Amino acid sequence: MKNTISTLIAMRERGEKISQVTCYDYSMARIVDAAQINTILVGDSLGMTMQGYSDTLPVTMEEMIVYGRSVVRGAPNAFVIIDMPFMSYQVSVEQAVSNAGRLIKETGANAVKLEGGAAVVQQIRAIVESGIPVCAHIGMTPQSANVFGGFKVQGKGETNARRVLEDALAVQRAGAFMCVLECVPPKLAALITSKVNMITIGIGAGAGCDGQVLVSQDLLAMSADFKPKFVRQFEQVGALMAEAYRSYDAAVKDGSFPTAAESYVKSDCGDEFLQQLGDEY
Repeated sequence: MKNTISTLIAMRERGEKISQVTCYDYSMARIVDAAQINTILVGDSLGMTMQGYSDTLPVTMEEMIVYGRSVVRGAPNAFVIIDMPFMSYQVSVEQAVSNAGRLIKETGANAVKLEGGAAVVQQIRAIVESGIPVCAHIGMTPQSANVFGGFKVQGKGETNARRVLEDALAVQRAGAFMCVLECVPPKLAALITSKVNMITIGIGAGAGCDGQVLVSQDLLAMSADFKPKFVRQFEQVGALMAEAYRSYDAAVKDGSFPTAAESYVKSDCGDEFLQQLGDEY
């Protein structure tokens, strides 16, 4: 069954938790969809996981569209949210609406996500009024890592806690139906969840949110040298993949792959002809 805003809101009202993972390609999207994950985020984190950048800032609109389109084709049942990349909505309200429209029209995604609280309420309001659902993103917002001085917990201390709560209320008033709370103290995230009507999705924000999101490569342990504190590795897929590649490499080099059963054994040319053909050259 297709996950929609209505079904997700109904889950929140029933107290059911909502699952979300990042995904960036068709083959992985098919697996995620078959696992019945509720929502997929085509995150600009693809700049780090798929392209090898140190942060998300270099990602372009065109790249988000290519990756997003692939995910949508592979996930007919999940609710697909696509990130608006850095500088695709900050310049003006008109720019934000135009780029949000491009992402929806050219990928088939169900909603867009943009980072920021009170500073981007005009953009959120205009995008929602144009008929596009918006997921907000507050707390530690990766596109602003340079402002924060790195990837740091947000909402520590009374002043900062008030600011994060006010950001949540501001994006809700602007029309956001969902909000990602990233790297926010758990008690603050739970308080925010109790004070808003929109869906809250936590990442490094404790169990008090309406749902959780993790980067697929993190939860699958595909990057052995990278494990944030808030990540649980649900399977060591990276190690399994590496072993499979090593086994393939060894089989190619020792000649055990391919076997006759893994080859097109029969030929439409007889052995006598092939011998003659070889002799001619």
